[in-house]
Amino acid sequence: MSVPTILLVEDSPSLSALYQEYLHDEAWDIISAETGAEALVLLRSRQPQAVLLDIRLPDMDGLDILGIIVQERLPCSVVVMTAHGSINTAVDAMRKGAFDFIVKPFPPERLTVTLRNALEHQRLHRIVATFKDDLERQQYCGFIGGSLAMQAVYRIIDQAAKSKATVFVTGESGTGKELTADAVHRRSPRSGGPFVAINCGAIPKDLMESEIFGHVKGAFTGATADRDGAASRADGGTLFLDEICEMDLALQIKLLRFIQTGTFQRVGGSKLEQVDVRFVCATNRDPLKEVEAGRFREDLFYRLHVIPVHLPPLRERDDDVIAVAKRFLVDFAAEESKAFQTFSKDAEAVLRAYDWPGNIRQLQNVIRNAVVLNDGEEVTVAMLPPPLSPLVAQLLSKPVAAPLVSSGGMAEIASAPRDDGRIRPLWEVEKDTIERAIDLCGGNIPKAAAMLGISPSTIYRKKSAWDAGTIEA
Repeated sequence: MSVPTILLVEDSPSLSALYQEYLHDEAWDIISAETGAEALVLLRSRQPQAVLLDIRLPDMDGLDILGIIVQERLPCSVVVMTAHGSINTAVDAMRKGAFDFIVKPFPPERLTVTLRNALEHQRLHRIVATFKDDLERQQYCGFIGGSLAMQAVYRIIDQAAKSKATVFVTGESGTGKELTADAVHRRSPRSGGPFVAINCGAIPKDLMESEIFGHVKGAFTGATADRDGAASRADGGTLFLDEICEMDLALQIKLLRFIQTGTFQRVGGSKLEQVDVRFVCATNRDPLKEVEAGRFREDLFYRLHVIPVHLPPLRERDDDVIAVAKRFLVDFAAEESKAFQTFSKDAEAVLRAYDWPGNIRQLQNVIRNAVVLNDGEEVTVAMLPPPLSPLVAQLLSKPVAAPLVSSGGMAEIASAPRDDGRIRPLWEVEKDTIERAIDLCGGNIPKAAAMLGISPSTIYRKKSAWDAGTIEA
């Protein structure tokens, strides 16, 4: 942990020396200035965490320095020093952004306690600012969305990117696994190196070894020249192995050796080559089930599964679906020279209610379809293509203010038994209502959510809490 720096701004050399003596036993780095000009230079060059500031300086008013600190948002807490006759000035300084003031003359203990409080205030301020920045991120390395589920993903990527540890990305198809790998690379010290992606499920297994390790001339029919593989091309950067669970077992053994040693041989070659590669891999399967089924080597799994990143499906990302849809809408409208800018409220309701089994990729296709086949400034429910049609039909068959369900269905939900002679906890009533809605919808959670007027992710979250034996507020 770095030693806190305190800037002492005092024009009297004797008082400056006295105050530094007061602080002699503290583990702080004390720097001093006798003029406002010197103080401003040190503020910007040394970036102290706290400033002990005299109001009266030979070249400028101490409040002017305080004003500059506040205006430029310099990360430091200011403690103003003042004489007995200047209390009103000190109070004015507090209104303008000073953390505290101290009246001369003061004992060593008073100075020490005040500065400790100022440093602690600044430390807490930095923590709050960090969390606020994290929780307010609506975009991140190509991702769109500010849901809590995605904020957790962003934080893992931030931390994982700093190391060389292997990252193992899981998630349904279309959730953004390659985007995650690219984000890890872009935020890592290797960002200046190459990012090489290989889809293990898209290349025939007979050619996969050559794709990864390369081959020498004559290694097999058609090998008319030496060829670099992904391992060589990724030297100094990141190698992304997508759909890793599709890899042939025989090749998994060679990949394990490559990961352990950083060395490999080209197909048909005898020379051992060494590279410096950071591995990121991904799968839309459950890797542990693949291990149990004997389709994925256990030793390779544990070698790769160092930092797991699970990407939530779109249906569990709260209102991110609307943010992503709006981005696609604006981009596709520009590509197609259309006027679309937003969605109607009913269209947004349908987008929220749909389950999105294909996740972001499916949403992308739906929005492009709506843009290409229609025109206008607003996408309406009538413009939304299959497979959203059933939800659209339900909505169009009712008055605008009606829920996406027949009145009889809502009545059935509302008529669930509730009078058993006791006052039931609100969470219990909510649980019964949600579970009854799901039953009436034949287990279709997005449809039940639309009926209840809530997001499907709210139901998924609450069910997860109930299944775990906790109460979800």
